[in-house]
Amino acid sequence: MSADQSASFNECFDITLTAEQRMTRESLRRFARAEIQSIARASDEAGQPPAEFFNRIAELGLSLMPIPEALGGAGMIRSPVSNMLNAEDLGKGDMSLAIAALTPSSFINVLLDQASERQQEKYLTPLANERFQVATIALMEPRATFDAADIRTKAFKVATGYCLNGEKTMVALAAQARFILVLAADENNRIAGFIVDGDSAGLRVTDEHYMGLRPLNLSRVTLKDVQVGVDARIELDIRRLTDLSAIGLSAVTVGCCEAVLDYVVPYVNERTAFGEPVSHRQSVAFMVADMATELEAMRMLVYRAASRAEQGLPFHEQAYWCRIFCAEKSMEIGTNGIQLLGGHGFIREHPVEMFYRNLRAHALLQGVVVV
Repeated sequence: MSADQSASFNECFDITLTAEQRMTRESLRRFARAEIQSIARASDEAGQPPAEFFNRIAELGLSLMPIPEALGGAGMIRSPVSNMLNAEDLGKGDMSLAIAALTPSSFINVLLDQASERQQEKYLTPLANERFQVATIALMEPRATFDAADIRTKAFKVATGYCLNGEKTMVALAAQARFILVLAADENNRIAGFIVDGDSAGLRVTDEHYMGLRPLNLSRVTLKDVQVGVDARIELDIRRLTDLSAIGLSAVTVGCCEAVLDYVVPYVNERTAFGEPVSHRQSVAFMVADMATELEAMRMLVYRAASRAEQGLPFHEQAYWCRIFCAEKSMEIGTNGIQLLGGHGFIREHPVEMFYRNLRAHALLQGVVVV
């Protein structure tokens, strides 16, 4: 075998699930059907999930699983593939509620991936709780040309640690967060993470309202002379964080697109026009086939990127493909779902318009679902 062939072989990925992953998938899919799909529309209308939703999420133990036993968690090995599968399965229930459920896990995954043991002990131990504990990531900033490599939020050294000033937008569950991982640039323009307590002086959280992801409670976070200690700084690989986030968000998007397809296929088979199901029309059948093909391509890209991340292989290119391809094709799937329902696609009696609104967020969000 040549060197090139050997390198290519080593970069193969296996999508065969372990017994534990299969069991977890069965459990999460049941949960998504019974506990998430059933409240998705009411949560969208209300702009927030029911009060008991987060207690039900806590019972799943998603946040507890990867936290080391010494810190009060279950001590399971952090797995980007398993996290990706969780995101896909929850996303099939509802994209907004899935991101909300996974927000603390994203914070935990970043710390397990890039923080020191001392920092993990300080910030993960309080999150190892049977009740839903919120910690979130504040990456995005309110400007049209936002680039994760060009952070404008600043962190300057002071006698007690660092002083943060800046503004973040689209921060999930910020109002309920115990900890917020704020991405900021220091005096040397080096980007790092700074963990801010949710009740810190100078921290202000303002509700923002969007056409989609309404139950997620995305907020604007303003930092004015917010003080944090020296040990609150985490030396981050920002590209790795955004790449792992691209994979996670794409997985949630794949789940939502599955929900679209699951809804429109029975609809076009049962809906009649001119004495026959509309699925007998070639234009309808071809559109459904295109949606299924695009969905499968999205899934394979996400699985490959997650697998490479788990194997320790370079995955930046694959994560970029996930982000770009899923942004384009998810909108095609959402749009075609609306088209296949005809006039029913425009009314709120059917959930496809909600799926469509939520899917539009894929191209906007960064740093919300880190696997």
